[in-house]
Amino acid sequence: MRNMKKLAALILTASMAAAALAGCGKAADTSAAAGTTSAPETKTEAAKAETAKAATEAQPLKVALLLSGAANDMGWCQTAYDGLKVLESDYGCEISYTENLTPDDIEAAFADYAANGYDVVIGHGYEFGDPAVEVAEQYPDTKFIVTEGEVSADNVASYVTKCEEGGYIMGMLAAGLSKSNKVGFVGPIQGASLVKIMNGFEDGAKSVNPDIEVQTAWTGSFTDTALGKEAAQAMIDNGVDVIGHCANESGTGAINAAKEAGALATGDSYDQNGLAPQTVVSSSVYHIPNVIETAYQTVAAGNFEGGIYNLGMREDAVSIAPYHDLEGEVPQELKDEIERTISAIAEGQFTVPCDTKVR
Repeated sequence: MRNMKKLAALILTASMAAAALAGCGKAADTSAAAGTTSAPETKTEAAKAETAKAATEAQPLKVALLLSGAANDMGWCQTAYDGLKVLESDYGCEISYTENLTPDDIEAAFADYAANGYDVVIGHGYEFGDPAVEVAEQYPDTKFIVTEGEVSADNVASYVTKCEEGGYIMGMLAAGLSKSNKVGFVGPIQGASLVKIMNGFEDGAKSVNPDIEVQTAWTGSFTDTALGKEAAQAMIDNGVDVIGHCANESGTGAINAAKEAGALATGDSYDQNGLAPQTVVSSSVYHIPNVIETAYQTVAAGNFEGGIYNLGMREDAVSIAPYHDLEGEVPQELKDEIERTISAIAEGQFTVPCDTKVR
């Protein structure tokens, strides 16, 4: 349970005012709750420890997970699947999951699990938000959790990861490594939680090199690796020598294009160096298993509160994978600059802009 005490403490005491909604300091228009969410009662360390203990000792619950891609994608979807397995191994939960859901399938999948007596149903990604609220009204005894959501209700909670922080650092890394003065970034389907990563990448790149050219593309798919590869290859043909992505399985195609062209790449969600050891220099890592475990604890301990919770580097929900610079690609000066930025983010001295508008 990596950093669980710190993460649980910060979540349980975090402000839930409207200005903190959706991870970007804006209210979520799609909230189904009456009014904005209020801050949970501040708890002592003893009370927080008691919450974790109560969750562990509680009757195991039935928990289901909904995914837009494959559970073994070594990326975004697998981060949530790993969290589901933690609930099975550490809490004895009865688990189930459905993968490769299209937007048209989501509402029915939520309803099916709720109708079959699942206590908690987790939708992994912003696209699960509105369907969760629709179904939640019909099943008030089921708790619905949405990662990267912008929704809340009495029985719906969203956990928003500040993925833009990781995107910013990957942009710094890409710009510092580029010899052509051109870097690229591939996204899947446009949505606030993904646009903010792409924009963060661009902002980070330009913080290192204001004159860097950042080329971007959207594949329109979370799972089509061929489209990701095609988008990245077009950038490489146009002089890009470092590729970043936040495109789930589609992003694997972008990494493959970089590998075949002898370019470098940055990963997303997982340490994706294993996909291309000589290509992926580092990755933005989201500790979704920690987030899912903490969310589960609130349900099992009986203190679940609908709302929108924002978690980033400061809460140990986002980090950066080790550098895989086997030939010393990453200069020490660049590493030092990145480390200073990460420390400033974690200590609250620097806030990565959260820009959800497509540029």
